[in-house]
Amino acid sequence: MQKHTKIYMDYFGYHLSDFLPCEICGCQAVDLHHIEARGMGGSNQRDVIENLMALCRGHHIFYGDKKQYKDMLKELHLKFMQENGK
Repeated sequence: MQKHTKIYMDYFGYHLSDFLPCEICGCQAVDLHHIEARGMGGSNQRDVIENLMALCRGHHIFYGDKKQYKDMLKELHLKFMQENGK
């Protein structure tokens, strides 16, 4: 399991066999998105729960790595953390 996946799963208390909801629409999440991109080479400094968001493939393609949506994604993720986190 990748480090960022473990961080996300541990924070929300998920197990590998659990349903992970997309934080935008509630459908099955298949991607963990770094809201602030890790950049080339994959910086571990971005592997913090505040920067990791579960998304379905459609929302990851539509919103991922587009500057104009970062603030919206951060706001939605913080709300999701408050409602579902530890």
